[in-house]
Amino acid sequence: MKKILFVTSLSFILLRVPAWGQPGSLHLGMVIDMESAKTLSSGGIEAELRMYPEGGLLTSLLVGVTSRFNLGVSYGGENIIGTGKVDLNPRPCVHIRFLILEERFFSPAFMIGFNDQGYGRYDKGLKRYTIKSRGLYAVLSKNTSFLGGMGFHLGVNWSLENEDEDSDPNFFVGCHKRLNADLVLLGEYDIANNDNSGNAIGSGQGYLNCGVRWSFAQRLFVEFAWKNILENTENVDGSSREVKLVYVTYL
Repeated sequence: MKKILFVTSLSFILLRVPAWGQPGSLHLGMVIDMESAKTLSSGGIEAELRMYPEGGLLTSLLVGVTSRFNLGVSYGGENIIGTGKVDLNPRPCVHIRFLILEERFFSPAFMIGFNDQGYGRYDKGLKRYTIKSRGLYAVLSKNTSFLGGMGFHLGVNWSLENEDEDSDPNFFVGCHKRLNADLVLLGEYDIANNDNSGNAIGSGQGYLNCGVRWSFAQRLFVEFAWKNILENTENVDGSSREVKLVYVTYL
């Protein structure tokens, strides 16, 4: 009986779902570049501005059509900040999320979606971004109270950016660690199995990113990210430092 009580208590401590993703919390639908199995509530609006190297700006807007179905759009380009000719992305991109299963005590959340927004420079010859868009994807997420609040994310995707002759399915993993009510550490690794052969930009090491998310005002977040730590790119100058501003509100 004591063993049963111990196991039950330990399971409750490790697996109970913390308040992660509620209005005003630090959670968004992304870890850094990878999706997590979280949707905005019905009537939710998430506006994002991402600043990246070469004067790049990327804006996006995500709307909670229902608590399970979200629809978004994004658009941006390089050299928007700075001098010289602005190099805009070829077209706006869409993001669709559908939550299949909500997170339970012993089971993770499960979400499927589509996102054709990649990151970094758009290569017009290969018709792809430096970091390929996710395309069709599925992701599992489990939040726990372990070590004060940790979450784990696992996904698979198939990008439609395959003009580089590498159309393999891909896998990605991520985690977050809550430090306090205002700060969360972020980490993710994209295996980049779809970016290591043919005319790929990647060199086979995958994309490792880490960052920190800070809530400095109600519903307003800033995120600092160090991306491509393994320098998994050919003809691209190593890793990058990026900043993201996000505002979340509910109608």
